[in-house]
Amino acid sequence: MFLPEVEAELKNVCLEIGECYEMIFVEIGSDSDHVHFLIQSIPPHSPTKIATIVKSITAKKLLAKFPWIKQETLGSSLWTSGYYISTVGAHGNETVISNYVKNQGKSYTQLHRTTVGLFDGLT
Repeated sequence: MFLPEVEAELKNVCLEIGECYEMIFVEIGSDSDHVHFLIQSIPPHSPTKIATIVKSITAKKLLAKFPWIKQETLGSSLWTSGYYISTVGAHGNETVISNYVKNQGKSYTQLHRTTVGLFDGLT
């Protein structure tokens, strides 16, 4: 399902979400049947809220642009109801989580990567 045009639109939608909701999509990646996001956000956004925002908006926009996806998923939702979240604090290790994500699937494709963070320059 994650054809190049769908992956490109997913990336664009995520970057729009980032601008509207004060989130930085540090990395976006896909595999044959799932996607991974490494997201930095402001403290008022709980991990659950972030997942809800990302899943709902990406589903709405991708299904509007690619209606055939609904047929591919046999009429079910674009995303499953579940998700996995791990947090990285000020002293957490982003590299460990990034490597974990890349090794989950069979053929990870990095769609986006940035080094700019919400808190860069703050001391």
